[in-house]
Amino acid sequence: MEYAKNILETIGNTPLVKINTLTKDLPCLVLSKYETFNPGNSVKDRMAVQMIADAEADGRLKPGGTIIEGTSGNTGMGLALAAIVKGYKCIFVMADKQSKEKVDMLKAVGAEVVVCPTAVDPDDPRSYYSVSKRLGEETPNSWYVNQYDNPSNTKAHYESTGPEIWNQTDGKITHFVVGVGTGGTISGVGKYLKEQNPNIKIWGVDTYGSVFKKYHETGVFDENEIYPYVTEGIGEDILPKNVDFSIIDGFTKVTDKDAAVYTQRLAKEEGMFLGNSAGAAIKGVLQLKEHFTKDDVVVVLFHDHGSRYVGKMFNDDWMREMGYIE
Repeated sequence: MEYAKNILETIGNTPLVKINTLTKDLPCLVLSKYETFNPGNSVKDRMAVQMIADAEADGRLKPGGTIIEGTSGNTGMGLALAAIVKGYKCIFVMADKQSKEKVDMLKAVGAEVVVCPTAVDPDDPRSYYSVSKRLGEETPNSWYVNQYDNPSNTKAHYESTGPEIWNQTDGKITHFVVGVGTGGTISGVGKYLKEQNPNIKIWGVDTYGSVFKKYHETGVFDENEIYPYVTEGIGEDILPKNVDFSIIDGFTKVTDKDAAVYTQRLAKEEGMFLGNSAGAAIKGVLQLKEHFTKDDVVVVLFHDHGSRYVGKMFNDDWMREMGYIE
């Protein structure tokens, strides 16, 4: 009989799916690494189990402990699934710009959720960085995950996602394109792929209101670049330790409107019901058109599932209110 011993054993080995309609004007083959096939419907399941395993191994996470993390939703889901299987409690801290669906889903899997204001500085005591850190200090027998600076985040993608993409493309991949938030995916996958073939180009998709692109190009952390934005799951107003800028060949920035519109287009034109960052990612690929030739194999990673955005990017009233559609 063939079966997984628990839900965590179904993480990884997600398919590569060709994109056909949206990329018809590109000269190259564009394949999506379709991470919603993970049990928590996102790429974050991979690093959640890795971070927990490593914290158990070195004693940071003890039996019966409480896992505490600031999350835009997906890491929380991965951690919550692992916590259920392994017998931990979870407290997750989220910014109020995240969709209601994300909050409700975390509560559905037994987590406690604390919501904080988005429009405050990272070091403001009300920010979701500060609140999650404080809860980690105040809660007995707890472990504060800190996915931004936790090296197990990058390690998970170096050991699983990168090798999968290399093997699935038979080593023919020429470009990897992915939205950058904590940096674990781009750094882990990028490091692995460049070790196999240093000519592979690694491109990050950033958003307006985030510091990554300018910092990568100039080495300057420019606070004037920072302002609130709508796109979820990518971009930062800090420099996470997991972003290895030396591995990244370049960034392209995608507007909130384009990210939202292309999220809808993926669903309606490709049958790919995906999250907001997937819209940003595919628009990023289209913006990089001049970098591709007919022999190239471009892999774009799609982080999460459309069910988390039904009240936003898939709601035409919300889209009209935001001025994204007529």
